[in-house]
Amino acid sequence: MSFLGTSRSASSADALPPDLAFLLAEGVEPARLLRAAALAAESGTDGASALLRGGLMAEEPYYEALARALGLSYLALPDLGGPSALGPGTRFPQSLAARAAPLAGPPGRLVRAPEGFEIEGYLTGRIGLGRTAALTSPTRLRRAVFAALPHAVADHAAEALERERPDWAYRPGLSGRRAAGLGLGAGAGLLILSGLPAGLAVVAVTAAQGAILAMASFRLGALFLASPVEPPPGAMPPLSDRDLPVYTVLVALHREAAMVPRLVGALARLDYPAAKLDLKFVLEADDFGTAAALAAIPLPARFEVIIAPPGAPRTKPRALNVALPLARGECLVVYDAEDVPDPGQLRLAAALFRREPPETACLQGRLVIDNAGDSWLSRCFALEYAGLFDVLGPALANWRLPTPLGGTSTHFRTAILRGLQGWDAWNVTEDADLGLRLALAGYGVGDLPSATFEEAPACLVPWLRQRVRWMKGFAQTTITHGRRPLRTLRRLGPLDAFCALTMVPGTVVSALVYPFLTAAAALAFLWHGPGGGPAFWPNLPQGLALTIFGTGLAAMMLPAALGAIRRGWYDLLPFVLVLPFYFLLVSLAAWLGLVELVRAPARWNKTEHGLFRTSRTGALRRRARRP
Repeated sequence: MSFLGTSRSASSADALPPDLAFLLAEGVEPARLLRAAALAAESGTDGASALLRGGLMAEEPYYEALARALGLSYLALPDLGGPSALGPGTRFPQSLAARAAPLAGPPGRLVRAPEGFEIEGYLTGRIGLGRTAALTSPTRLRRAVFAALPHAVADHAAEALERERPDWAYRPGLSGRRAAGLGLGAGAGLLILSGLPAGLAVVAVTAAQGAILAMASFRLGALFLASPVEPPPGAMPPLSDRDLPVYTVLVALHREAAMVPRLVGALARLDYPAAKLDLKFVLEADDFGTAAALAAIPLPARFEVIIAPPGAPRTKPRALNVALPLARGECLVVYDAEDVPDPGQLRLAAALFRREPPETACLQGRLVIDNAGDSWLSRCFALEYAGLFDVLGPALANWRLPTPLGGTSTHFRTAILRGLQGWDAWNVTEDADLGLRLALAGYGVGDLPSATFEEAPACLVPWLRQRVRWMKGFAQTTITHGRRPLRTLRRLGPLDAFCALTMVPGTVVSALVYPFLTAAAALAFLWHGPGGGPAFWPNLPQGLALTIFGTGLAAMMLPAALGAIRRGWYDLLPFVLVLPFYFLLVSLAAWLGLVELVRAPARWNKTEHGLFRTSRTGALRRRARRP
């Protein structure tokens, strides 16, 4: 019997890679290790990643056994509250990127937390241990670095962009001198316009009206491009598991305990090799409720909970910047707490990235409102998103024009995102800002025809708080990239610059003036009548005003209607007629956003989730699935 057991262990060891075979001596059953080896072979990754990320063994016991196999001590580095075992040479993020940090005490001693094929290198002697004095787990090393250097982590997350690329950072915002200059310039322009001779005044007004018509052309032109809500069968050959890249998923959470079970279930349903998934939740240090909700779920090693050190500003982009240096994936996607992505979305994105040129740095997924039945407000929100993500966004991607990103379901090439210094922590619509920075750096945004279902606010107050943040962030983005307009124009070129002008400051300005222009049009054309005479030039401004009024309504309503038709939402088509009134609320949000820009520029108006009453697809009602 003893001979048979020894023979079985020897044959198992021959069938296992070195980073699994050493565990036989630790008493780990061969069947589990053979299963991990099969997963590693299928996904083209190392055995340790398949074992740990597949949930076949906990991280801590694995690294304790690895330390014994290498003849090293295992160091259970202390977390917050304990004395630091790390030496003064510890750096963030350099120590975590190197997976090694100096130890306190005699100089030259290192603690390592090897990952991937590096483990096999140490076990086979291909990689020397050098000054390694101890091993620890990657989670313990990360927590120890965060505990030893909380201010460095917080500073990197909030200030790296301003330090490395101050021309791309919102802070210090709009200076008093520039604000005064803009005000004086606007006032002087109005005075000059009012004093122009009649002929020149007609030319000036006509030029302004022509620019407005050109801005509307982006939305109307998008109507003529086919854009299916999902790729036709066979249009995108899938990659094999071995060819798929490692994919990082980032989710910033704040006061989202109620959403944790459904979120974990949605991420567990992702159709992607477990060994190549790197899922990270980022929490604020005082969010004990969300932390407790995550602790109650047994998460395998592919899920990681990161606590952002306290610091300002308390924004989603700062939280994402905390996690970005830790991303293991070649590709990276950002989701929100309420998101339910299509299970095949990562596979489709990986195949698209492989097909697209290297300059395509980002793919924007289709955000779909799933609780449209909750109220008239959520119905209009669903129509607005259908126009943006199923009509306009794909058109901008097709034309290779700058695209303000959606903030969630945005997929990146991780190296490019790091090269751009991540997100602007001080911009409350970090997505729109990053879309412009990608364009300024020479990169493009592609379309990802894959749905991510979301929940829209169904009541006025939460809807208004969210939209005020968006409008404030668009104003911040305008300030950031408008400080040196000629430089921005040179980098983008005329057409791209005009598109950026239309999509970001144009969105804010059109919302600000919408009620006034609508009232003026109603007064001029409905009350007094069109008037006019036989002469062409004197009547041109009034004719253009009529054209702009009609074009503006068409640009507002037709993309939403087409998006609803593409989704098969024929029951929502009558609410397209409500959109002109809905956009009066958008205008209110724009004015409140300007007030908040002055009073509280970094305030993050958080949207509460889990309040939906309906779910068209049932996605928002799906129960958690054990990861």
